[in-house]
Amino acid sequence: MKADLHLHSIYSDGKYTPDKICAIAKTRGLSLLSITDHDTLMGLDDKRAAAKRHGLSYLSGWEISAYDKEEKIHMLGYGCTMGEAYESFTQKRRAASFARVEDSVKKCNAIGIPLTVEEVLAMRLHDDVPAHTMHVARALQKYVSGTDGEIYEKYLSRGKVANSNIGRPTPREAIEIIHALGGVAVLAHPGRIPFDWTEKEKLVSKLKDTGLDGIEAFYTTHTERETAYFQTLAKRYGLFVTGGSDTHVEDSTHAIGTPDYYAQSEKLLAFIQAP
Repeated sequence: MKADLHLHSIYSDGKYTPDKICAIAKTRGLSLLSITDHDTLMGLDDKRAAAKRHGLSYLSGWEISAYDKEEKIHMLGYGCTMGEAYESFTQKRRAASFARVEDSVKKCNAIGIPLTVEEVLAMRLHDDVPAHTMHVARALQKYVSGTDGEIYEKYLSRGKVANSNIGRPTPREAIEIIHALGGVAVLAHPGRIPFDWTEKEKLVSKLKDTGLDGIEAFYTTHTERETAYFQTLAKRYGLFVTGGSDTHVEDSTHAIGTPDYYAQSEKLLAFIQAP
């Protein structure tokens, strides 16, 4: 079943509606997708309905922006259902997202950039969604030159002047809430974690002990060597493999349905809603 299990929509920091994502996915020959917005399952009914309209199977998903100290170690959660635990977790995450915006704005103001919180929040394409670092990057385009990604790297990434990690959950906390909501936890884009090969395996081993279920071996920027390595790690530690494009908007690097990935894990496929 050809799939893309890592996508973002207007319900977080993506630029496409679920319907547009599903329409593109259909033209690319996909059978299954999951729209994994940051720190929220918001719009789940909309996403399922869009998939059904376009004859696609759908897997509920989200991406939790977890950090281990200063290291970004995101977790994808599949098959989760909303409930009291979900509401409690996401309310804290939403409040923390606004606190990070205020912190980043203050840091920008301190270096002479007159960015405002209101300008950042206006970058969201849906009023109820959490704020995201990329919303800050997009708002900064009014004052500094560069693409979203370039501005992020220059001002908002680790160690940069406007970086803020207030209220980020740990990978353990992310795995725990995913499991509490009946889902499975997958390590997102491990190739982007700035560890060497030995450190990456130690991380996977540690997360496996914490309850990790899968690893995203097929990913937009993974090299062939990385893809093969993460498949090997998955087999070694009894994890299933997933894949996704991490598309927020299609560009020269990201395209819905790339790289090629075929969902095979029975543990994962058990959560799929057929069209």
